Amino acid sequence: MNSTATAGNKNLQALKNLEDSVRKELDFLSYPSRDWVIPRQDSNGKRVYDVLIIGGGQSGLTAAFGLKREKVNNILVVDENDNGLEGPWLTFARMHTLRTPKHLTGPDLGIPSLTTRAWYEAQYGAEAWNNLIFLPKEQWAEYLQWYRKILELPVRNNTAAGAIEWSTQENCLSVPLTNLTTKKTEIVYARKVILATGIDGSGRWDIPKQISDNLPKHLYAHTRDPIDFASLKGKSIAVLGAGASAFDNASLALETGAKEIHLFYRRKNLPNINAYRWAEFVGFLKHHGELSDDLKWRFIRQILRMGQLPPTDTYARAKKHPNFLLHGDSPWNKLEEKNGKVIITTPHAQFTADFVIIGTGCVTDLSLRPELKNIVSEIALWQDRYTPPKGEEQDDLTRHPYLSSNFQFQEKTPGKAPYLSSIYNFTFGGLASLGFGGASISGMKYSIPRLVAGITRQLYTEDAEAHLQTLLEFNIKEF
Repeated sequence: MNSTATAGNKNLQALKNLEDSVRKELDFLSYPSRDWVIPRQDSNGKRVYDVLIIGGGQSGLTAAFGLKREKVNNILVVDENDNGLEGPWLTFARMHTLRTPKHLTGPDLGIPSLTTRAWYEAQYGAEAWNNLIFLPKEQWAEYLQWYRKILELPVRNNTAAGAIEWSTQENCLSVPLTNLTTKKTEIVYARKVILATGIDGSGRWDIPKQISDNLPKHLYAHTRDPIDFASLKGKSIAVLGAGASAFDNASLALETGAKEIHLFYRRKNLPNINAYRWAEFVGFLKHHGELSDDLKWRFIRQILRMGQLPPTDTYARAKKHPNFLLHGDSPWNKLEEKNGKVIITTPHAQFTADFVIIGTGCVTDLSLRPELKNIVSEIALWQDRYTPPKGEEQDDLTRHPYLSSNFQFQEKTPGKAPYLSSIYNFTFGGLASLGFGGASISGMKYSIPRLVAGITRQLYTEDAEAHLQTLLEFNIKEF
């Protein structure tokens, strides 16, 4: 079976029938049906959004659907990218398929007709689904587009969010939004903000200083960057890192005609046990956030210690090339540019490369996020709340935000910035606090309801007096 194969032509009529089923199932499950959040306006009479979602990929779209199901309809989703290019799937994701098993659910939020399986089978049939191993990434992007359209989610593309601030005058959050086409900026107000900005949403993609300080920019690129692979034809490439994206980029370079790939990593042996597969059970996915800090730390540190391995098909894709060479136990002790070449010294040998691809993932650092520029000093991190036992330290993990049980930021100094509880970090930065929540398909089935419940709780309790008044005035007679 070919994990990337699709079967035949699309059955568009069956897809239309499925869309009818989606609408019918949503109608069946629409109780309670009335809008309930009390509308607000700013001092100029302009709408205040109940929720602004920054990021229109899989997490942002699913959060928007979760809110709409709870009749929180005054929302806006913004994304910097063109419609259809949200997330990595059609840009810098260079694998053939998703890493996660095809049967995972999440964005559907329990609606059978919204599952990836229902969408796929409607177009290609049940046999094609049974023959599929992993879903091609292009089809995942197509599914998300269909999902956005059928659910009529309010997304504004080509829009960048600036630094969030608390507006005392408006008693809500203030966010500058810039149209990347017209370059015009407007200030919008929102009672709640969700950061659904992906894997790097609590920091940025990491380029080690050893590389940026010693090499000119034209000699290296991160796996996140746009890379002209055709220009690497016939060249010797060094790849730093042993995660899945490092292998993906190595494979694509070889497939495009690179002379050879040398892939370097610090561990003596490649990880071959996938902790993410262990984690796919209700206990961890649903209840990790309810553990003590000590247990949270020990679980997540162990997952990180076990490392990210390249999946079997990713590994095989690279290894089938005889000019793909692995170098374990090979940190880069010295790096320099000489006559337009990169000279790499490891504990075992010296190598010469024409170009370097960096697969070192992300670094967690909230100060690097433009959305948090004005408030980052007030946000509690794990290092502010927890000291790990000696021997169990993990530097990057200490920089993760110390989130509430519903993904909210918490104050570094209690009472100094209470507005932080209205900002929800639904990114990979929630790993220590809540496990596989933001930026992970695996945990979405449980993390989205947790996120949405936190928002609806706040929206109701903050307006409890106003809701009580509507009860006092309620006078619809039934007989």
